[in-house]
Amino acid sequence: MGAYLFLYIALYAGWGALSPFLPAVLAHQGANSEEVGALLAVAMVLRLVAIPATGVLADRLAAPRQVLAVLLVAAAGLALAYGHVGSFAGLLLVSALHAAATGPIGPLPDVLAVSAASAPGREGFSYGWVRGAGAAAFVGGSTLAGLAVARTGSPEVVLWLNSTLFALAAGAVALLPSVQVRGGVTEAGERAPSRAARIRVLLNIPSFRWLLLAAGLISGSHALYAGFVTLRWQAGGLTPGTIGLLWSVAVGAEVVVFFLLGPVLLARLGPARLTALAAAAGVLRWSIMAMTTWVPAMLLAQPLHGLTFAAQHLAAMALLARMVPGHLAATAQTLYASLGTGLVTAALTLASGFLYAHWGGQAFWPMALLCAAAVPVALRLRADLSQDDDASGPVARSS
Repeated sequence: MGAYLFLYIALYAGWGALSPFLPAVLAHQGANSEEVGALLAVAMVLRLVAIPATGVLADRLAAPRQVLAVLLVAAAGLALAYGHVGSFAGLLLVSALHAAATGPIGPLPDVLAVSAASAPGREGFSYGWVRGAGAAAFVGGSTLAGLAVARTGSPEVVLWLNSTLFALAAGAVALLPSVQVRGGVTEAGERAPSRAARIRVLLNIPSFRWLLLAAGLISGSHALYAGFVTLRWQAGGLTPGTIGLLWSVAVGAEVVVFFLLGPVLLARLGPARLTALAAAAGVLRWSIMAMTTWVPAMLLAQPLHGLTFAAQHLAAMALLARMVPGHLAATAQTLYASLGTGLVTAALTLASGFLYAHWGGQAFWPMALLCAAAVPVALRLRADLSQDDDASGPVARSS
């Protein structure tokens, strides 16, 4: 498990170093506010395209580890390229290439870690531990980047931090044990050489469709929180220090669930019922957010992030390992990341701007309704899993 911990720590520390400061980097390179928005939007769209395409490629080559290593090296180089372009056209080109490289490096490590955690004879391997280490490393990377920017007076330093950490992550991939991927034959015994054919095989699995819907509803409900909760708290009179504390409480809860609580819940409830629990926690969390900004209430609501995000993610990884044929693992992970969570979150992020502008904090009620709708979806998913002839076993023996 050590190599996976190294990979996740370097990868997520790299994300933490760059993600919060990328808009500042773009502005430092001469982009105005409208151009920054356009560059970020283009990157989001390209990630949604690149993620499933790369997953199909990794499955067709039966080489997710090699594909991940190449993308990490490319991303490390492209991060530095931001510092050498000053025109909008140049930034657009670098942003497009960087998005295409970085989009798949989110789900591809999960392909490898989930496969390793569910492999026979790997009782000591916990996916929750490596993913939790990544969450903690993201916070560490962000903190380190903030200190570096303050010391140098320039956001460009985060490009070097990100590049170095991604290069270390590429080195960590080389240390991973080989992942056995079954050949390119579907469960029907026929080859699926094209992206459309591989996606069609997955979408023909009823439980996979229900997972995409449940994940989209729960993960998408976070769009308003991610984009506007700070504004909501500021309007409620909370100080910057208090707002920072509340964000830290949520991240801390995420780490606790990944490391400790999540595996226990997964073992006792199973992945489908844990998904239902995450959805129910979302109903409670967003209802509290809609009703008040009172700090004690927020301190009770923020730890629910551990369930609405981390527990739901652990459940989804367990479900993918159970329901998806091994030769389609990368396609499934990347389709989940793009169609199941990414596309829905992008659409709801756009909708959240309208909702918050017109309803303010009351816009959290529709997010609560999304989670309420996910509860019966998760229960239907559980019913379908009991009839799934392709079940392959839980992640880390925890479902």
